[in-house]
Amino acid sequence: MQAPGLNNPTTTQKYVLVIAGKPEGPFSIEELKSRKIKPGDFVKSPGMDDYKEAHEVAELRQLFGFSRQPVPMQYFGSFDQRATASVVDWFLVFAVFVMAAFLIMLPLMLILPGDENKYMRLGICGAVVALAIPARLIYAVVMESGPKQGTYGKQLLKIRVCDMYGERIDTSRALGRNAAKLISVLTFFIGYFFIFFSKKQQALHDMIAETVVIKDRLEG
Repeated sequence: MQAPGLNNPTTTQKYVLVIAGKPEGPFSIEELKSRKIKPGDFVKSPGMDDYKEAHEVAELRQLFGFSRQPVPMQYFGSFDQRATASVVDWFLVFAVFVMAAFLIMLPLMLILPGDENKYMRLGICGAVVALAIPARLIYAVVMESGPKQGTYGKQLLKIRVCDMYGERIDTSRALGRNAAKLISVLTFFIGYFFIFFSKKQQALHDMIAETVVIKDRLEG
């Protein structure tokens, strides 16, 4: 029995196919058919940032009748990768606001001179630095729901945020995920240690938002 959609392939899209661990191709849909592509085979088209298993690609699911499967366990980002990415991100965000506070301090010394205004100047600069906390939330939401699916720290560590099927999350889910981090923090960071006991290496906020953090699968 022929898989649905293969009698009349309407796409000119071509895919690189990983064969015996090496990328080959690109191949047309008909060529993939002749090679008897399987749901777990890795493929990549010009518009894809990373290799995906064939069942993850909507077009191939439709043409070959594959079923959608959750992200395999071996692709989840580890605790140390996520922790390192978080340190990088906090450093970047705080660096921006510390620099902004420094630049603001210079004119403040002219506008509010003297020791009597010292604490006012420090208070204003401290308030600027404190803005790094909500800015970090906005930064994470924008980046995790964006094309790269991750902050600069995550990109550096080659990990990204996605839904349970490996797809990019929208802004509302990214907001929910990052807001839920407050719960992970208020539980004395126990929410983060859920990663060690979860098969999908999810922190508490990942479970709440139904997201996972995955790592790049193949290079090249």
